[in-house]
Amino acid sequence: MAKNLIPSDAQLEITQIKGVVGAKQNQRDTVRSLGLKRIGHTVVRTADAVTVGMLNTVPHLVNVEEAK
Repeated sequence: MAKNLIPSDAQLEITQIKGVVGAKQNQRDTVRSLGLKRIGHTVVRTADAVTVGMLNTVPHLVNVEEAK
């Protein structure tokens, strides 16, 4: 779980590792906005300021790796 990411040109692989049941509504909305639909689902996004801000909101629900 990466915390305090900084914006860059890197591609990030974002995987949902925990469910959103019981999470705050803004965290549910953030996970959905990242394009994640279920546990184990992975999306690739650019590490721009918006994406990094969203990831720093839900670091406990997602796993972030740099895409190869």
